[in-house]
Amino acid sequence: MSENTQKEMEKELKEEIQPAETQETVQEKKEEKKGLLKKGNKDKARIEELEKKVAQLEEKTAKDKDDYIRLMAEFDNYRRRTSQEKLEIVSMASSETIKGMLPVLDDCERALAVLKESADSAAAKEGTELIYHKLMAYLQSRGLAVIEAKNQPFDTDLHEAVAQFPVQDEEMKGKVFDVVQTGYTLNGKVIRFAKVVVGI
Repeated sequence: MSENTQKEMEKELKEEIQPAETQETVQEKKEEKKGLLKKGNKDKARIEELEKKVAQLEEKTAKDKDDYIRLMAEFDNYRRRTSQEKLEIVSMASSETIKGMLPVLDDCERALAVLKESADSAAAKEGTELIYHKLMAYLQSRGLAVIEAKNQPFDTDLHEAVAQFPVQDEEMKGKVFDVVQTGYTLNGKVIRFAKVVVGI
């Protein structure tokens, strides 16, 4: 056999063998692709599942955060409300105590008026004035203020008319002519109206 013939035969054998290898390789590649596709499908399904879980967790977190914010706001309102109630209770207790002291102030004012007209000793006058001023200074430090009424225009928010009195002076018409009982405010709020006589 010649050398050329041998080479030709080898060449033919190679050509016969190569297509078979190629078919096997193609088959393997197809199977590999199928495997990759299956794996890709599994990965895709896993990714979708994880994305759903992330969305659910984000939704739950948002709801929990909203509930937390509402709870904090509710607690803040509760704290403010209870604080305000405590202040009102203290203020009311203070107001009731000071209201109870007003008749004592009235008695001191009456005693001072009587002592000024009497011929009693100066010591009695000074002692009564001292007691009155000390009591008044203490109550004023707690927020008590006298309602100025005499010669002021009649104001239903501050004054209570107990009588009307005809006056000659035109300027005194509609104004307070006399004060029967002194009125007081506590921290800007009227606790006793001034009882007055109004000029007409």
